[in-house]
Amino acid sequence: MAAFSTLGRALSHRNARIFFGASLTAWTGLWMHRIAVSWLAWELTGSAFWVGVVAFCDLAPAVVFSPLAGAVADRADRLRMTMLAQAAIGLNAAAIALLVAAGWMTIGILLVLEVLGGIAASFAQPARQSLMPGLVPRADLPAAVALNSLTFNVARFIGPALAGPLIAVAGVWPPIAVNALAYAFATLTTPMLRVDEAQRRGHAATASLFGEMVDGLRYAARHPGLGPILGFAAVAAILLRGVQEILPPFVERVFGLGAEALALLTAAFGVGALVSGLVVAARGRLAGTTRLAVLGVLALGLATAGFVATGWFAFGVLCAALMGAAGSVHGISVQTLAQSASDPAMRGRVLSLWGLITRACPALGALILGAAGEVFGLRWPVLVAVALSLLAVAWGLARLPRIAEALEGPPQDGHANR
Repeated sequence: MAAFSTLGRALSHRNARIFFGASLTAWTGLWMHRIAVSWLAWELTGSAFWVGVVAFCDLAPAVVFSPLAGAVADRADRLRMTMLAQAAIGLNAAAIALLVAAGWMTIGILLVLEVLGGIAASFAQPARQSLMPGLVPRADLPAAVALNSLTFNVARFIGPALAGPLIAVAGVWPPIAVNALAYAFATLTTPMLRVDEAQRRGHAATASLFGEMVDGLRYAARHPGLGPILGFAAVAAILLRGVQEILPPFVERVFGLGAEALALLTAAFGVGALVSGLVVAARGRLAGTTRLAVLGVLALGLATAGFVATGWFAFGVLCAALMGAAGSVHGISVQTLAQSASDPAMRGRVLSLWGLITRACPALGALILGAAGEVFGLRWPVLVAVALSLLAVAWGLARLPRIAEALEGPPQDGHANR
């Protein structure tokens, strides 16, 4: 009940209801798209490596474009930038659906279109997330961040639950077409948000966009809390999140099942994330959030080891739910810390780095695991990655007091860390 009370405070604001309603719609379409495209890549190639490459092409553009997008989000109209980026995502999905329905899709075309969609998403993420402090009062910001993650994970439950049966009955193009419609809805509702001008722009444009991008990287790297926690999150995402990006090979090779099992596993991730997100939201305070960010990776590593070590599908589903729960605790915690500790003028650039971590690092992990899986099988590379993640957790725990002091105290002057 405490969790629902906390989230209810965030939803009591008109802007938040519009924002999260559009987010739920768009992200449900996104998860339907991801399930369909992942299965499409598996059908086209039958290769774990190529499934990893497709995931990489969707997520990896964040490496190049996220820092640039963050700098743009700090100087442009964030509402307008959000609309344009979401429209581009919807049009890209429509193109994929049409090509698949017409029978013209190849793995090469799919890779190109996934790169284009990844570029659009790299611009949408910092613009949209930077609006959040303008949607609710500062006291409700932790609840809004938790609600943002919960919305994503509710979509991660609903999307696959819809996509699996739809793929089995009608093929892969209808779920992708639904994603196009979902992003069209999100685009059309964005102008309904009423955001103060101060929150729509971080600062007036300067002469050098590249210089602002470098300033953002330097600010995050020199911050005594943001630099370490974002670096820790990046390492964890490379080592542990790749499994979730290349599920089709695990479904078929480890469990001997098909598309409906893929949807069930993905939905299990969402259910676990939803439950743990409610627990995190019920805390309603910043103190202790850094510890949760570190311990969430510990739990994610152990659950991932259980998932790849078994051939029993029921236990695999349970581990998937635990992976979703642990990943949600970690993700909500890091995003809350990034929102709270960032200088407002730097927020878009800091959140673009978080977007880079959540998109590019799992893509790199998926590419590595997919390639290693072709040579060594699927299990051993993942178990090695889990062992390395435990070393990262030990590093995080050793430095926990210093990082927590920098992130959970009063916001620091942004100029002090440039």
